[in-house]
Amino acid sequence: MKTASKIVLYSFILFIGHLGWSQQTTIDSLKRVYKVTKIDTAKVGILNKLASEFKEINPDSTSFYANKALQLSAKLNYSFGQANGEVNLGNASIILGNYDVAKTHFKKASSIFKSLLKSDEENKTFIYGLARCYSSLGVIFSQEGNYYESLDNYQSGLELYKKINQKNSISKSYNNIGIVYKSRSNNAKALEYFNKALKMQEEIGEQTMPVTLTNIGVIYFEDNKLPQAYSYYTKAEKLFKTIENTRGLALLQNYWGDYYIKTKAVAKAETHYKRALDLYESMQNKFGASLALYNLGILYFEQNEYEHAMPLATKSLDYAKEIGVLDQTYHSEKLVSDIYGAQNQPALSLQHYKNYIIARDSLNTMESTKKFDRAEMDFEFQKKEALFQEKNKREHLLLIFSIVGSLLFVGLIFVLINRHQVKRRLTLQKEVAEYEQKALHLQMNPHFVFNCLGSISSFIVQNGTDSALKYLSKFSKLMRLTLEYSKDALIPIDKEIESLQNYLELEQLRFHDKFDFKIQSSESVEFNMGLPPLLIQPFVENAILHGLVPKEGSGMIVVDFDVQNDQLVCTIWDNGIGITKSAAIKENSMKAHKSMALEITKKRLEIMEATISKSAQIEIKELEENNIVTGTRVTLRLPKQYIQ
Repeated sequence: MKTASKIVLYSFILFIGHLGWSQQTTIDSLKRVYKVTKIDTAKVGILNKLASEFKEINPDSTSFYANKALQLSAKLNYSFGQANGEVNLGNASIILGNYDVAKTHFKKASSIFKSLLKSDEENKTFIYGLARCYSSLGVIFSQEGNYYESLDNYQSGLELYKKINQKNSISKSYNNIGIVYKSRSNNAKALEYFNKALKMQEEIGEQTMPVTLTNIGVIYFEDNKLPQAYSYYTKAEKLFKTIENTRGLALLQNYWGDYYIKTKAVAKAETHYKRALDLYESMQNKFGASLALYNLGILYFEQNEYEHAMPLATKSLDYAKEIGVLDQTYHSEKLVSDIYGAQNQPALSLQHYKNYIIARDSLNTMESTKKFDRAEMDFEFQKKEALFQEKNKREHLLLIFSIVGSLLFVGLIFVLINRHQVKRRLTLQKEVAEYEQKALHLQMNPHFVFNCLGSISSFIVQNGTDSALKYLSKFSKLMRLTLEYSKDALIPIDKEIESLQNYLELEQLRFHDKFDFKIQSSESVEFNMGLPPLLIQPFVENAILHGLVPKEGSGMIVVDFDVQNDQLVCTIWDNGIGITKSAAIKENSMKAHKSMALEITKKRLEIMEATISKSAQIEIKELEENNIVTGTRVTLRLPKQYIQ
């Protein structure tokens, strides 16, 4: 069963957890107090508390009371009440799956809290409110699959919680950060943060402990350590019975269903999936309900009970489309297509399969497109802000110098001229380095495209039409990735790996599986690390053309990414004919071809060193064993850089 959406969903539970659990007695008491309260600001506080209490049982009531609080706060010009009202409306929007609306409310709230902190920067209540906004935005970005933004917001919230020593919120931030790493398939890092959260929760007796226990159980389940998973699920369920956390209990039922599917206890799995669905429907939570419906649909489909499976799959798809969750839409479309296919309705099956393909492609491009657009906008904003600050700085200095100019006129003129010359020289040096780096990058793009087009030409001549079309399809995907990141100074490592994977598959087709390849990345490589684009590909190309193609028999290429001594280490290894023999063949060749890629790459590394003042090294070594050449190894040691 599908687990990706569920682990993301748990961050929502964690966030809600620190807002409290509703109880009818508390609600009744607040209503009575509201009726007799005379102070308007106190009424705003009670309305916001009522809104918070209702979020677990009726998000529409949360919106109702939050809007009343906003209206009264606006009338009183009561900023703190307005901020809390926006937070409550954001919570209600998350529960109802309206993520764009939720983001708007939380951004409004954070703006108000920041304004309040300008006049009282040590106020713990305001700091706590701003931290909640960051955490909530982290939840939304996590559910949307935007893990860069999610992690950034979670960490911002964590720093504020630490500032005011808010331990229960610190533990939840650890848990949410763990979920982001889990979503990036870094289970070891995720488990580290979950254990941090659990340790702190045990220390303070935090009520969201069953949430953490469940997430740890998920890690063990996915690592196929079923006894440990069962143990943590059991502990979590026992604690859920002592608190009111319907979402947590609902999601745990989904996990129990997955567990019993894996242990072949289908009847028990069905029972738990149905419990999850009932709990989600009682909360009007279409996000969770869509997942539970999908799991039940899969269960019945695999038992060939298509009549039972179809309404569940269709309803799951309807919910997913209604709340705009693309990941669930993708899975549900595929299930509906499969059911129609099993029922011998090919037209309907094909229609939903096409929808499934559209959703899949959208998922693949959504994250990279959003990141590219966001990076471009951030760059423009930072550039304008820097120019504005520089202008203000110069005007300020000019004002100061004009005041003291009558006393130190001669000396000041000398200092100003000298300062201006030094600053201009440094600025010009920096600009020259930046433009030189861009020029070299632009040289790499046509060089890379030229080599690829040459490969296509020879491949089409040597192979049939079908093979050529397959080759062109892979080439177009590779070029889309290359052009998409051609403007960026850094690209994520997973995108570099994806580009290398496409390129190596192209060359495999071209040379008729002359070689195999493997691309691997250690757990120490963090998902938000980056490296310059088109830096590794020239070395892979050289390994193929000059190492493996001349070799008799098949060959192997291994590309490895690791972190050593605070550097990103990229290693390209091949078991080809080696440097010496390749050079001899090249000398005797009639082709007068001069390779630019290696020289350009070396120059790019030199400029990188000069620009960021950190070491960037390259080592090319011919490998020998018992005086017999066994291949070539290229090692690039790059400074650790992160995608901002």
